[in-house]
Amino acid sequence: MTRYTTADIRVGDDFLAEVACIWEVSARKLGNVHPGAHFRDVTAVEFLLSAAAIRTAFRFPGHSSTGHLIKLAARETRSAVGTNTNLGIVILLAPLVSAITTVAPFRGAVSQALERLTIRDAQLVYEAIRLANPGGLGDAPEQDVRSEPTVTLLEAMKLAADRDMVARQYANGFADVFNFGVPAFTAALARFGCVEAAIIDSQLRWLAKYPDSLIARKRGLAVAEDVQQRAAAVLELGGIATPEGRAAGVALDRHLRSDGNTLNPGTTADLITACLFVALRENMVTPSAPFRWHVSDWL
Repeated sequence: MTRYTTADIRVGDDFLAEVACIWEVSARKLGNVHPGAHFRDVTAVEFLLSAAAIRTAFRFPGHSSTGHLIKLAARETRSAVGTNTNLGIVILLAPLVSAITTVAPFRGAVSQALERLTIRDAQLVYEAIRLANPGGLGDAPEQDVRSEPTVTLLEAMKLAADRDMVARQYANGFADVFNFGVPAFTAALARFGCVEAAIIDSQLRWLAKYPDSLIARKRGLAVAEDVQQRAAAVLELGGIATPEGRAAGVALDRHLRSDGNTLNPGTTADLITACLFVALRENMVTPSAPFRWHVSDWL
C-alpha cells in the first residue's frame, strides 16, 4: 500500500480560493454581509454557496484562459444562488489562479498572466459582467461592457483603472494587493493572532486609504470619501485594538447599514479576498489558522 506524507500533498489554488472567500464573508466586517448580518436580498449562506461554486470553476485553471475562468465562475455562481455575490472577487482571483509559477515567482507569474490577456478574454469578461448584472454599473465612456470590446482585457481594465479598484489591480500588476493589502493583513495577523481580527483591521486600513469603488458608483465619490474619513477616524482612536476604536467601528458599521446597504464597501471586500488568497498561496497563513476573534464589544 502506498503511504503519503504531508510533503506529498499540495493544496490546490481552487481550495485556497474557496478558503479566502469563506474567511472574507465569515469575518464581522463593517457594512458587509457576515453570519450575524445580512442584506434584504442576500445572506452569508449565498456567499458560502458562491465560494463552493467558484472552486468548481477554478479547479483546472491551466486548461482555460482568464476570461473563460471568469465567465465560468459567473455562470456557476448564477446557477448556485441566482444573484451576483462575487463578480469582483472572481475578476480578481482569476488571473491569480491562472499564474504559471513553474517559470517565475508568483508575483512575476501574475504579471505574465495579465500580459497574456486577449480581446477574447475581454469578450468573455464582458459577457460575465452582463450575466452577473452588478449594481451601480453605470456607463463607461470607452469600451462599455454593453458593447463588444475592441481591445484586450488588460487594455480595457486600464481604461477603467481611475474609477474602479478592481480594474486598477489589472493595470498596476496587483500592486495594491501585493504592496499594501497583503502586508496589512499579515501585520494584523501577527498582532492579533487570529484571522478574523486581521481581516477587520485590514478592511479599516483599505477603507482609510482608498475610497470604495462600489460606494462611489452607487452614491458618488464625495460619499465614498466621507466613508474613507470615518474609517481613518476609527484608526486614529486605535482601531480594533482599543475599546474606543471598537466603539467607533461599531458606530461606523451602523452608518454603513443605515440607507438600505447602499454604503456597502463591496469592492474593499473583494480586494481583501484577493489578499487572503495571496497570503494563503504564498504560505503566509494556513487554512487551519485560528479564525475567531474573541471580544465582547464588537459586531
